[in-house]
Amino acid sequence: MRQHAQLIESVAKASPPPGGLVFWWLGQHSFIVKAGGLVFYIDPYLSPHQARTVPPLLDPQEVTNADFVLCTHDHLDHIDPGAIPGIAQASPEAIFLAPRTARQRMLNLGVDEKHLVSLDAEDRYEDERVTITAIKAKHEFFDRDPELGYPYLGYVVETGGVAFYHAGDTIWYDGLTTTLKRWSLDVMFLPINGRDADRFRRNILGNFTFQEAVDVAGEVGPRYAIPTHYEMFAANSTDPQPFVDYLQAKYPHIRTWVGEHGEPVFIPPRDE
Repeated sequence: MRQHAQLIESVAKASPPPGGLVFWWLGQHSFIVKAGGLVFYIDPYLSPHQARTVPPLLDPQEVTNADFVLCTHDHLDHIDPGAIPGIAQASPEAIFLAPRTARQRMLNLGVDEKHLVSLDAEDRYEDERVTITAIKAKHEFFDRDPELGYPYLGYVVETGGVAFYHAGDTIWYDGLTTTLKRWSLDVMFLPINGRDADRFRRNILGNFTFQEAVDVAGEVGPRYAIPTHYEMFAANSTDPQPFVDYLQAKYPHIRTWVGEHGEPVFIPPRDE
């Protein structure tokens, strides 16, 4: 498991070609993705916690290489108050994206207003390097604010001839797959820890079951479907193997990956 300087060095050395990407799983729903010459941190959860089963792989001040930081919603393991201030200082030119409902939260955590992009569902950030589209997520409920919009988002990122989707925390809802079919996705990062009454009573909001995650991937048709959000906390975990088995049985043309935290995973261009 690569950590700290070794992990940062791995990111620096990775050079995916056009149409390809490299990702590193940091645990829970946290990823580093490198594509199109850009480094994306998605839901970087770097704070220590006694209940973590996977230690933080980076200290926030080590994140000097971020071009974009994508935050999906204002829960502690997604907008991490122990990580965001340090990342903002260590990568002062990074652009932070978060739901409009979390705008003040991000400002309070030290993100410079001129580097903060606040989005609602279907909003888009675009420059000459990248297009990022916000997709609404349903974390048990939509919980839409009538003025600010949806508090839970996923993101579709298009850069360097590759497109990937990070679902954030969500369950299935009508229209999700129709929306995602607008893109020819290379990779989908999908939470699989599920939901149940006991967790809901303890205020642990749910996500896709492994079957739902597989079927969403099957309908959308990415090249790779990556299960996430299943191992960090014992009270909210699951085994990824049923996801792998169901995907291979039902949609064998879609590839997947389950592996070690902090290790580079190379996704080649479509023609390789």
